[in-house]
Amino acid sequence: MKISIETPAKLSVIVPCYDEEDTLSLCVDRVLEIVDDFLSIEIIIVDDASRDNSLTIANDLEKRHKQIVVLKHDTNKGKGAALRTGFQKATGDFVAVQDADLEYNPMELKKLLIPLRSNQADVVIGSRFLSSGAHRVLYFWHSIGNRFLTLLSNMFTDLNLTDMESCYKVFRRDIIQKVDLRENRFGFEPEIIAKVSQMRVRIFEIGISYSGRTYEEGKKIGVKDGIRALYCILKYNAHKAPLPMQFLIYLFIGSVAALFNLFLFLAILNAGVPTSISAPVAFASAAIVNYLLCVLILFKHQARWKAPFEWLAYTVVVCCVAYVDLVVTEFLLNGGLSPTTSKLTATGMALILNFLGRRFLVFPEKPSGPWIRQGQ
Repeated sequence: MKISIETPAKLSVIVPCYDEEDTLSLCVDRVLEIVDDFLSIEIIIVDDASRDNSLTIANDLEKRHKQIVVLKHDTNKGKGAALRTGFQKATGDFVAVQDADLEYNPMELKKLLIPLRSNQADVVIGSRFLSSGAHRVLYFWHSIGNRFLTLLSNMFTDLNLTDMESCYKVFRRDIIQKVDLRENRFGFEPEIIAKVSQMRVRIFEIGISYSGRTYEEGKKIGVKDGIRALYCILKYNAHKAPLPMQFLIYLFIGSVAALFNLFLFLAILNAGVPTSISAPVAFASAAIVNYLLCVLILFKHQARWKAPFEWLAYTVVVCCVAYVDLVVTEFLLNGGLSPTTSKLTATGMALILNFLGRRFLVFPEKPSGPWIRQGQ
């Protein structure tokens, strides 16, 4: 895409709307004000089954302005679903998100477009924490929550964003329409960051002002959305996270499998089954639990292999690591170390080898991260 700041461009602004009759009209007026000789606007209002007069207001605005398109959901699905509907219908060179509640100033979309129009960026995010502009003073714990979620997201994506939860995200249209979005509510924010990071596109941040609302004024995000954001960060990032993060998750998975192995072994042994049977049965069962937790939490099922070959690769890795564990334990015992030290050392090596085998042989995937210029 060869577009410069001096070249006319079209911006599609997606406005998800749910019970915003008090601010919708003013929001649209402010978005229309950013039009100039080099920037045209398409406003797509997606009414998410509002219970007030928002849809009526949106339809009236559509009749008055040829730049406006109104879409609607028959049932309330959430902000993420509304954005997904709007993204699919966008026709502009670039696509932006604009909440109808006027917490963000539409005029600042023009500066977010600069890196996109000069072909420096593919995605630009407006950060409330980079700006020295006006900010309404509101909820302390919300700001702490936002910073914590951003930090956690960065640890998984290997990006250094300051405001992952920001509404203001502007995309090249060909980028956003390639993203397979699944989240229906506010989980959209960590999901989209996860997926664009995995596309390894060029992401920029620019400081913006912010005029937040109180809950009495209509703010909708709550604690359960924060919990969902945590889940989404793990769900959409874990399989491509940097190695240190994946290893930390695998420590948890390995610990659960090890405890399962121990308790099942003791249960079978106490039932009168000899060790020669109870030990391998417990070990094999723990290996199955380990595999299931890996594909549920950490790695992507069939990332490389079809299911039978994935199981075969997994079994080969388990058998090889079990053999290494046995050889190392016997070697250290013969070297004069105590059984406890020998076994703990061998177990530590086995844990690392198990993780590396799963990461690079059973479930291999390229990590996410910042855009890297070819040849560098």
